[in-house]
Amino acid sequence: MIHISSTSATATAHVARSSRRGIPDKLFESQCTLRSLRLIIISSVDMNLQPTILVVDDEKHTRDGLRRLLENDYDVYVAADIAGATDVIEREQVDVLLTDLRLGSEDGMALIQRALKMPRPPICIMMTAYGSVDVAVEAMKRGAYDFVTKPLNLDKVELLIARAVRGRKLEQENRALRQQVDERYGLENIWGDSAALHEVLETIKQVAPSSANVLIEGESGTGKELAAHAIHNLSRRNKAKFVAVHCAALSPQLLESELFGHEKGAFTGAHERRIGRFEQANGGTLFLDEVAEIDPSTQVKLLRVMSEERAFERVGGNQTLRADVRLIAATNKNLEQLVRDGKFRDDLFFRLNVVRITMPPLRERKEDIPILVRGFLRHFCKENNKPLLDLAPDAMDALLTYDWPGNIRELRTAIEHGVVMATGTKITLRDLPMAVREAARAKLPAGVLVTEAFAEKTSPLDLHETERKLIAQALAATNGNVTAAAKKLGISRRTLHRKINEMNLTREPEQGDGG
Repeated sequence: MIHISSTSATATAHVARSSRRGIPDKLFESQCTLRSLRLIIISSVDMNLQPTILVVDDEKHTRDGLRRLLENDYDVYVAADIAGATDVIEREQVDVLLTDLRLGSEDGMALIQRALKMPRPPICIMMTAYGSVDVAVEAMKRGAYDFVTKPLNLDKVELLIARAVRGRKLEQENRALRQQVDERYGLENIWGDSAALHEVLETIKQVAPSSANVLIEGESGTGKELAAHAIHNLSRRNKAKFVAVHCAALSPQLLESELFGHEKGAFTGAHERRIGRFEQANGGTLFLDEVAEIDPSTQVKLLRVMSEERAFERVGGNQTLRADVRLIAATNKNLEQLVRDGKFRDDLFFRLNVVRITMPPLRERKEDIPILVRGFLRHFCKENNKPLLDLAPDAMDALLTYDWPGNIRELRTAIEHGVVMATGTKITLRDLPMAVREAARAKLPAGVLVTEAFAEKTSPLDLHETERKLIAQALAATNGNVTAAAKKLGISRRTLHRKINEMNLTREPEQGDGG
């Protein structure tokens, strides 16, 4: 790859003139570090940019030698002093800084300290004479990556820089991955504006910074694992691992091995030692999904590792290990009932149930459906390379009428189905799954529109309109059953009938409702 910048070209011309006048070429090396405008000539259209290296040394033959050594694999910049080096660092994204300890009357340590204070500091390697090794070691204590001694072993220099660049690339990939995880599992991705969801989010924000164990209850598909990730990401342990174990997917013996690890030869097929999830999550968070499925013998061992000792042994081993782990457990069953039935240890339940979070089912927070639908539409239209689609009114009515036994997971699948099946600019009723289409046949009171019932919130000062929408929501959520709607609203059936008539929500009598 050849890089030509307008600044470099200008500097080259300047040097040609300066050389004829006998002016030193020091200015050339300072000016050549600027790449404000770059012409890239490449043999392949899709080539990645090379890592950038800055070499700083007051000896010209050292600078030139290192430039020739490295320029085939890296973008190489050179500087003779701290001023020239600072010029590069402030204008370029330098991956590796290779600097001499002594830069004439200046100190390379000062340059390293300045570079390490940058928002995205380069990896710093120091060159030093044999007599200055102690100073180089001190530089490493202050943040330098490594050092090489003069006279330079060029093979060692190449290997050291290659290793540093690989480390920088891995660091960038980890940072990008963590950012993706944060974006995926942050609170901002638990979508909704219902009162039930707000209560959950407030509890998550309150409990996350603590060290307390958390029990998350809720039906399948309500977002229990998403809530667990959010707790971890908002906690003091968010720099360590979040490790998930799906307890229902493993047999008792495999689950014990998965949690605590095993030694080589512990059982048939154990050909080597395995590190368990507790060890992997040390310092972080362990998420036990479907914790109610854990068998009694494993519950005993789990109880021990949750005690103050935090102790356990690998399967087939006798060495006692310890792990500092925060536990978050989730279940779609009633653990208290299982305790009463003798199927789950009460002492384990008490240790898990320090803080309990109940994820509301989607049928109890239907006002969040339009918000969820918009988010899923954006995601699946992008994933399927389609322009952003809208939802036809009959399709939205069906989504709001359906009871969603599979909760948010089922809604997500339904929207993906609609995006794939849609042939126009809108998802219509016929583009949705059969179960949702059938829900659209449910009759609501005349004058009650499902889309109006779950539309954007009105002003809290508009009491009449707020009451109207609450009644409309209750009727829509119960498919027009006045008795059920009255119970949901906490008023008598007669009062609800009166309010419906007052608000002109005239209702068609339904069979079995008694008028």
